Amino acid sequence: MSTQTKNRKILLAGVFGPFGVDDEFGRKENIMELFHNQVTKAQGVASFRFHHRSFGLYFIAANIDADVTVLDFPSRARFAREVRRGGYDIVGISFIAPNRDKAAEMARVVRSLSPSSEIILGGHGAAIEGIEQSIDCDHVVKGEGIRWMRAHLGQNPDAPINHPALRSTERASILGVPFLDTPASLLVPGVGCVNGCSFCSTSHFFGRAYTPFVATGEALFDTACRIADERGTDDFFVMDENFLKDRQRAVELLEAMERHRRFFRFHIFSSAEAITAFGLDNMVRLGVDLVWIGFESRSRQSLYAKNAGIEPRKLVRDLRDRGIAVLASGILCMEHHTPDNMQSDIDFLVGLESDLVQFMLLTPMPVTALYQDQKRRGLLRTDLPLQEWHGQTKLAYHHPAFSGDEPGQWMEEAFRQDYETNSSSMLRMVETAIRGYEHLSSLPNRDACLEARRRQFEKQARVWRLILPAVRRHAVNELERRRTDELSRRAEGLFGLRTWERLAGFGTAALAALWKLRLDVRGDGIQPRTVVTRYKKQSATMTGSRFGRQPMLEDQARRQLPPAAAAFSRLG
Repeated sequence: MSTQTKNRKILLAGVFGPFGVDDEFGRKENIMELFHNQVTKAQGVASFRFHHRSFGLYFIAANIDADVTVLDFPSRARFAREVRRGGYDIVGISFIAPNRDKAAEMARVVRSLSPSSEIILGGHGAAIEGIEQSIDCDHVVKGEGIRWMRAHLGQNPDAPINHPALRSTERASILGVPFLDTPASLLVPGVGCVNGCSFCSTSHFFGRAYTPFVATGEALFDTACRIADERGTDDFFVMDENFLKDRQRAVELLEAMERHRRFFRFHIFSSAEAITAFGLDNMVRLGVDLVWIGFESRSRQSLYAKNAGIEPRKLVRDLRDRGIAVLASGILCMEHHTPDNMQSDIDFLVGLESDLVQFMLLTPMPVTALYQDQKRRGLLRTDLPLQEWHGQTKLAYHHPAFSGDEPGQWMEEAFRQDYETNSSSMLRMVETAIRGYEHLSSLPNRDACLEARRRQFEKQARVWRLILPAVRRHAVNELERRRTDELSRRAEGLFGLRTWERLAGFGTAALAALWKLRLDVRGDGIQPRTVVTRYKKQSATMTGSRFGRQPMLEDQARRQLPPAAAAFSRLG
């Protein structure tokens, strides 16, 4: 590690676009959209559309004392221009395994245009075996990068973590209707997970351990207050692999919110066992809007400890009855699957009737226990380029029952079945919000916390139901049209329907029609716009202030969104 303390000029970059296209550097399936890529991808015009920044780069930038530029979603030309003109001492490149070729090209550009710059590789792609030899670089950071970079710069690696104030999404829209409200803020309480599921790259990347950035509920409440005041929203997307696993911290956070009567709302990831240990009614009080749960499969061969003793369908129903939307995650083409038994796992996941479903192919990503086990048994597909290791169409290991395009066909059928059986996710989430409002309205003697949550559900249900005319117009089948009509009548009975709300409903339908036309003419690809954020050196050493370093200059080239008849509250 370097011990130099002089100011060093640093560029931190995500990989270059275009994204989601077949070219020498990538594949069309590897798009820069989490939901449209692996959750609502089959829902066409009704798919959820947003981009997420390379959050880790901003955390590193906010926690080292140097002149740092974060370059997110660049083109190859824009990256080269920044390298050529920047005079950078260090260039850090963050990437995932399918983007290895893009990272290699970026390293080549740096060596060509700025040969004196150090090249540092990070992100989950850093776990690729032999990456030090396959990409021309000086260092590879495997694991949490803040401490590593601080030590490399001769700064205190153990200084407190400064949590930057960041928006969670870019260009958020559903059915062509943009979210005009302030997007939810990002909250990262820590990284890693102790559960250590064999396939989970996040857990294994951080050593099957949990490293808290914010260790107590009180500190988490203070952090949320500061970010909320700065960004103007009390909604948060919590980037934590298993947020409720630290039950004590979650309880302390709830107690602080109730004591100060400031009731934030959260979208979280958590395992079924952590959810049940914390308690569903406590989740309502905590303000959980959406929870992402890994159910994986109901087959006995893949029953993980985190799901032991859980009745998945009941858990999902009970959460939705309380107004908590559920994203259920499942894995297809596991080693025990065959064409005879995999449909039962698809039926299981669809039958949960969750708001959203993620289907992914079992993929032995580097660093995981699954990867090491399949490597030992000679099952890894060394003939498959890393560009194809995206878990969407092809298996990255040799499976005795599935080959060629069959896994991708099973994936397409699973997404189609969920959409046609359960209707669009937007319709489901409107229903969940209404169920939450009805549940809390039925409770006698609500305290201040529950009354605040009831009002939040009412506001959410009132706003979201304005999109129902668009949902009906673009329904996948007659079943969804009937469900939409029933839900519209239910909402009108609860809230009435004012003239401006009726007009707003027509407006969302018009925007959805325009969006469908755009998809028909230009396809459904959406490229994120380049975001450039510059941080200036503050002092000779890191101060460790809990308020964190904020960017001195931010230059965002964003797509301009059209006006909408209704302003949607954010989904994360």
